[in-house]
Amino acid sequence: MTICWNSATEHKAGCPPRFLLYYFVHQPEHRISSTIVRPSILPLALLLGISHSPVFAAEETVLQVFASVLPVQTFVDEVGDGRVETRVMVVPGQSPATYDPSPKQVAALADAELYVRVGVPFEDAWMKRIRAANPAMAVLDLRDGLDLRPQTAHDHGADDAHGHHHHEHEAMDPHIWTSPPNVRTMLVSIRDQLTALDPDGSSVYERNRQRYDAELQRLDTWLEETLSDLDHRAFLVYHPAWGYFADTYGLEQVPIERAGKEPGPRRLSALIEQAKAVGARAIFVQPEFDQRIAEQIARSIDGRVEVATPLAVDYVANLKRFARILVDANQAPETAKTTAPDGH
Repeated sequence: MTICWNSATEHKAGCPPRFLLYYFVHQPEHRISSTIVRPSILPLALLLGISHSPVFAAEETVLQVFASVLPVQTFVDEVGDGRVETRVMVVPGQSPATYDPSPKQVAALADAELYVRVGVPFEDAWMKRIRAANPAMAVLDLRDGLDLRPQTAHDHGADDAHGHHHHEHEAMDPHIWTSPPNVRTMLVSIRDQLTALDPDGSSVYERNRQRYDAELQRLDTWLEETLSDLDHRAFLVYHPAWGYFADTYGLEQVPIERAGKEPGPRRLSALIEQAKAVGARAIFVQPEFDQRIAEQIARSIDGRVEVATPLAVDYVANLKRFARILVDANQAPETAKTTAPDGH
C-alpha cells in the first residue's frame, strides 16, 4: 500500500494533495483500526489545513464579478461583502474613455459570473467582445432605472443636439455614480442581481445594502448642508465628469473640453470670461488628463488647478474632498487655501 503523506511528497503517481485523508475516508477496506488512526490522523489533518476540505464542510459560494470602474467595484464589494470577489476592468490611472482591456483581463472573464457596467466609452467599443468572452456571464447595466442626463447638459456654447435623446445610452453622460441618490438606486440593482445568482446569500446582500445605504444617506445630507450656501454655483472642469453631482446639489459644471477635444483660441477666451463672470477660482482636472490648458485658464482668472477624480475607490471620502475644495474655492482669493489630496 502506497500513501502520499503530504501535498509536497508525491510517492504515488497522480497522488492529489491531502491524499492521506482521502485514502482513509474513501477506501475503508484498507483502513487501519480506528483506535490507531484517529489520534494520529486528526492532528495531521489540522496541521495540513484539511479542515477546509470538502470532506468536512461545503465551500461557501464566492461569486466572481467584474466591474467596469473602481467606484462600481466599491459598490459591489459593499453589497456582496463576504460572498463576492470583484475585479475592476479600468485599472487605476487609466481613462474609461480610451481604455483597452488586456488579454489577461479578457481571458479572466471566462470565470466571471457577472459583469457590471455603467456605459463608459470603452464599453461601447468592447461590450460585444466582453460578452463573447463568456456568453453565460450575466451583465448588469446600472444605468437602467436612472434618470440620465445629456453629456452636454449645461455646457454653455455646446452646439450639438444629440444629447436630448434620453433613451439612447450612448448619448448620455455615463458618470452616474457621482450622485449619491443614484448610487442608492444602483445598490438595489446590485443586490437583486447578486441574489439572482446566489439566492442563499439574499439576507447577506440585503443587510449589506442597508448598511451602505445608510452611509450614503449621511453623505447626501452632509453634501446638501455643505454646499447649500455657496455664492458661486458654477465650477470649471477639464472633462465633464461631475454633471450628476452638479445637478443633485444645484451646481453647474462648465467643461473645458467638448466631445474629447480641447478648446480653440476663441472658445478658450470665452471660457476665461465665463469663469470670471461666475466667480470660479478652481479648475478640476483628472490625473490622467493634460493640465496645461487648465493652468492657462487658472492664471487668467487668478485661480488654481485642482486634481480630482470621480474614479477613486473610497467613494464617500472622495466626494467629501471634492465638496471641500468647492467651498474653499468660493472664498476670496486672499483667504483661499489649497486642499490636500486627503481632504484635510
